[in-house]
Amino acid sequence: MSGNIYGLTGNPFDKNFSFGGRYFESDDLKQVLSRLNLLKTTRGIGMITAPPGMGKSMALKVFADSLNPNQYRPVYISFTTVTVPEFYRQLSDTFGITDVKGKTARVRALKEQIAYTYKEKRQTVILILDEAQYLNQGILNDLQMLMNFDYDSKNCFALVLSGEPYLNTVINKPVHAALKQRILVHYEYNGLSGEEVKEYIFFKLKQAGGTEAIVDPAAISVINGYAGGDPRIIDNIMYDSINIGEQQNAMTINIDIVRAAAQNRSF
Repeated sequence: MSGNIYGLTGNPFDKNFSFGGRYFESDDLKQVLSRLNLLKTTRGIGMITAPPGMGKSMALKVFADSLNPNQYRPVYISFTTVTVPEFYRQLSDTFGITDVKGKTARVRALKEQIAYTYKEKRQTVILILDEAQYLNQGILNDLQMLMNFDYDSKNCFALVLSGEPYLNTVINKPVHAALKQRILVHYEYNGLSGEEVKEYIFFKLKQAGGTEAIVDPAAISVINGYAGGDPRIIDNIMYDSINIGEQQNAMTINIDIVRAAAQNRSF
């Protein structure tokens, strides 16, 4: 894609397009960052849930990048499905604990390392478990134990559970009642509002040197109808719309182009 017909430096809806660290500040992002900034000082457990494509992983990265490295140590782990021993092995490796074997020894070593980081180095560990809907029951049961310090009198680190909406169903099971009670902050994504969809599209176009005139306002309404506030669907439709528009030498992305793009994606 050349972008010449629209004066773009590239297709800004391509996932590989570089925004130079800039990002669209949606209400969802603001709400997540507000809660995570509260959690980093109060410590304890936070939970972020969203359907795929809403941008929760990006929000976690923005949050982690904003932390003062002298005060906080973010630890990010993305799971698919792992066993309890694999979980502790992966977590131990992250903290550089390689000379202990077995669950009990690893739990003790992890707690000692986290406590040392908090008390001696004056750094709060922020443990982020992404795709947490896949964590099995054994791991979820152990998370509460992992957080207990000094007879459960204080928290030495913050835990963020991030995942798809099914994570809510998992946490609401009676067996996880004690863990649920320790969740201090929880946010579930709403998706982009109608106005935000327009602002999101214009933001990305401008980052690639484009203008608002590239997209017909009526076409944006159609995109919103297909996407339902999902940024990934918007990206997919706009990516194809720009390519189709160029092929047709259309100076403006109109409703027909958007519908053709949506049909490409089977929306």
